[in-house]
Amino acid sequence: MYGKPALPADFSHLPYADPEAPKGGTMVMGESGGFDSLNPYILKGRAPFSLGAWTVETLMARSIDEPFTLYGLLAESVETDPERTWVEFTLRPEARFSDGNPVTVDDVIWSFQTLAEKGQPRYIGAWHKVQSAVQTGPRSVRFTFTEPDREMPLILGLRPVLEKAQYVGKDFAESSDAPIGSGPYVVESFSPNRFVAYSRNPDWWGKDLPFNRGLYNFDRLRTEFYADTGVVFETFKAGGLSIWREPNPARWLTNFNFPAVLSGDVVLEEIPHRRPSGMNGLVMNTRGPIFDNLHVREAMILAFDFDKINRIVTGGVEPRIGSYFDNSELGMEHGPAPGPVANLLAPYADSIPPDALDAYALPASGTPRRDRLRRAMDLLNQAGWQVENGTLMRGGQPFRFEILLPQGAGETATVADIYVQSLRSLGIQARVTTADPAQYNERVTNFDFDMTSLLRSFSLSPGNEQMLYWGSAGAMQPGSRNLMGADSPAIDAMVTALVRSETPGDFRNATRALDRLLMTGRYVIPFWYAKVSRVAYRRGFHHPARLPLYGDWPGFQPDAWWWDDGTASH
Repeated sequence: MYGKPALPADFSHLPYADPEAPKGGTMVMGESGGFDSLNPYILKGRAPFSLGAWTVETLMARSIDEPFTLYGLLAESVETDPERTWVEFTLRPEARFSDGNPVTVDDVIWSFQTLAEKGQPRYIGAWHKVQSAVQTGPRSVRFTFTEPDREMPLILGLRPVLEKAQYVGKDFAESSDAPIGSGPYVVESFSPNRFVAYSRNPDWWGKDLPFNRGLYNFDRLRTEFYADTGVVFETFKAGGLSIWREPNPARWLTNFNFPAVLSGDVVLEEIPHRRPSGMNGLVMNTRGPIFDNLHVREAMILAFDFDKINRIVTGGVEPRIGSYFDNSELGMEHGPAPGPVANLLAPYADSIPPDALDAYALPASGTPRRDRLRRAMDLLNQAGWQVENGTLMRGGQPFRFEILLPQGAGETATVADIYVQSLRSLGIQARVTTADPAQYNERVTNFDFDMTSLLRSFSLSPGNEQMLYWGSAGAMQPGSRNLMGADSPAIDAMVTALVRSETPGDFRNATRALDRLLMTGRYVIPFWYAKVSRVAYRRGFHHPARLPLYGDWPGFQPDAWWWDDGTASH
């Protein structure tokens, strides 16, 4: 994106991979929820989270040790002009799908177009910026763009490449079969809502690429699905799973004294990271008449007793998410917007919240409950809501809404229950509803909710995906990831400025300006974040001592881990 890659052209392996790692063994992981499809690229159904990453490849691949760098995977070379108005990829001649067929330019063009036209909405936005896709050689394809966008070559480099022949005579949008990919694993067996198992392809074309050395060491990967996170943890304790990530620091201190830990059969480790906090919280749907008012959304944030909830759920250990890019240099300053950020926001001053340019912060820790609720009630009154006989009313209708959560929501359900109790003090009638995976997915796809949980994890290289999360084009598009329904020209402009930035400074200022708009828009009630990953795993599993920039992030576990039963040199 900027500057040069960290690794030289003749690098032998990624710095966080061990090229001498032994091959073999099985890693078994657990998830709450379920799946009813093996196609992760369409709206219909719900597919296992990691299926695409383990079985399907892209033209280029991300090093999780660098924020802005991709290296060739299916593509042996990439070429672009200084303005990034076009990009040309040349495929490796040895690249093969798991069925032995070569990966062709026709597969690439068909994949990108089909994903945009029939796939998840996240693929549409970037494709609209592609003016033409032309085969320029036996293994080369050139994409010309409609507008300058420094990230577009990288975005296309990370698009999944599928085999066109698999879908001849089939409707891609309706296909629930696992895609035939070119990746290190293939789906070996599965049972909907129960498990999916993968086996390493012994004929994988890419096993000797420098980028892949030391990665994908397990012969098999298996994901088991359970009704809720409590069952997943009990299964791990009983020896049924290989690894467990503990998101809660209070449980980390109290729940890991079971026999396998005391005997050394389970290893406990805290893995640090340097990635942004992202956003984890309860998102309000601004499309409806309840949360379409800024004063109401601010009142909902004030009514959230973070200190109490954090103490109950995490033991008060974790810091609150103060912005979407907290814990990084990309996060907004909490004072007035500095000059470069203010200049970006100035053209939209009349249409954005005033404190986007002034100072803004969430309620300070330790703010008395009565002060928060008094301020919340003042805001609700300004929005036309009044308490009548103990119930908050407006126009003869009570302030009543639903918090929709998926089954197995774990601590988010606990948070929601405590929050519902707090809202009663304002005369607000809220209820928590849980739905099975299929129902939850359908309702969220159609924006059929008042409030639900939101989790957005960010890298240090945010880009066009930000338009998918909160761009106005997705405000009313079913299946969009813009759950809050943000419809702001200013947000769109900041994302555009972000992807067109030519220097790290310009990029940082645009991201901070975007962060200000998202925070002052009061779309989400933020929870907390962790600066470490707390991981428990069976003795015999190992990872390299050299940790990547992003810590225990997809791309590190399970990719760089291995099994050592004591017979290998490790």
